[in-house]
Amino acid sequence: MNKRADTTSPPFHNIDPARAAARLGPRVDTTRFAKAATFCARGRDDMARRGYAPDGTKTLRKFSIWEITRYLIPVAAAHLRRVLKSHPDLPQGEGEAGAKWFSLDDVLKLRRHFAEEGAANKEYRPWRPEGLPAKIAAVANFKGGSGKTTTCVHLAMAAALDGYKVLVIDLDSQASMTSLLGGKVADEWQTVFPLLARDYARAVTQENLVREAEGAAPLPLDETLTEALEVSPRNLIQSTHWPNIDLIGAQLNLYWSEFQIPVWRMNLKSWSLWDALNNALNEEGLLDEYDIVFLDTPPALGYLTINSLSAADILLVPLGASFLEFDSTGRFFDMLYSTFASIEEGENAQRRRAGLPEMRFEWDVVRAIITRYDAGQQTDLANVIQAYFGDFMTAYRQEFTALVGQAGEQINGIYEADYRDFNRETYLRGREAFDRTYAEFKELLLGSWYRDMMEEQEVKDGQTQDA
Repeated sequence: MNKRADTTSPPFHNIDPARAAARLGPRVDTTRFAKAATFCARGRDDMARRGYAPDGTKTLRKFSIWEITRYLIPVAAAHLRRVLKSHPDLPQGEGEAGAKWFSLDDVLKLRRHFAEEGAANKEYRPWRPEGLPAKIAAVANFKGGSGKTTTCVHLAMAAALDGYKVLVIDLDSQASMTSLLGGKVADEWQTVFPLLARDYARAVTQENLVREAEGAAPLPLDETLTEALEVSPRNLIQSTHWPNIDLIGAQLNLYWSEFQIPVWRMNLKSWSLWDALNNALNEEGLLDEYDIVFLDTPPALGYLTINSLSAADILLVPLGASFLEFDSTGRFFDMLYSTFASIEEGENAQRRRAGLPEMRFEWDVVRAIITRYDAGQQTDLANVIQAYFGDFMTAYRQEFTALVGQAGEQINGIYEADYRDFNRETYLRGREAFDRTYAEFKELLLGSWYRDMMEEQEVKDGQTQDA
């Protein structure tokens, strides 16, 4: 029997131009953008409060004994209960004896107790070599939607649950990371902008000393630069609802840095603009106070991203398992090479003329991470990407699960989600996706620290022999 032919026209046929024109509405001028932005701001605030307390502040949920003994502290639940009973000075949690819940601050205190009193062969606190600075990890790719902020915030939260003290710096003017961590940023003066301005102002101050000695006119220090000289990184750091995660947030006006930085560079070509963030982080003991600094970068290879990558020890590049994202990431690496090789070439030409040692950019490790992975649909393409990137690629592919989607709708990370709100299998699978990503990151972190420690020891041994 012959099937009847489908005579339905496709939706893009027979469109009436007059009717289409009637649906356009009036022409749009610039004030209409302001109206749209106002509506979006209201909606954004309303949606953000889904994960917030009634007073508009974000709060971190409590953790059960099951979670603590499964994920956070390597002790059996029965042993933890015995320790709590015999040490009434320790946090006792809330709830009935069989179902107690603890704040993360409580968990950190319990960690300290077990580190001092527990079994010597167990790791109650994560390892960090004594005397070495924090590691700086940048998460970057210039393709939006690659899972950059999602990866960065979950690594920060996983590290905090693991016991590390974390500083997160949001360099993306869209400020998604800032929203996820409950940050409040009024203007660009509460972002990294004044740190960049301060670095330039200091370079101008030094240049003017030289010019004064030569009898030349000084470079101007305007009100912005004079004010920036008084800013400390500590003025910008705000605490979050995580007791061991601090934040330097972002805000829309931070984007103006991309226009201001090249103007400053034109005024003073000797200013090493790519070192501004690194200089700020290396001051005032910040890298001793924190264990890990995470940098969430804009989806573009601009001046803020260049500063982030220059400061970073570890570079993570998230991408989806698609041809377009693979192609875009390849171009990203090409632009990294062109940008940083060009800076090295220009700087070293001057250094050779001045008889100074040459400089070069160097990272402890770089890894690409496949995010939002669907094993049923993307295995073949992911295998191809893995083959081409080789040792630049992490082994684990970060799966997209129902937990990730639902947590995102509530403006939360999955580590903030209460497992009681989900099917147990959904929760375990979603959590495993980020636990395994963090495990690979932690291996890079510890390996980098260990190599530094060995190299430092070799230098000390050599100095002893020379003496």
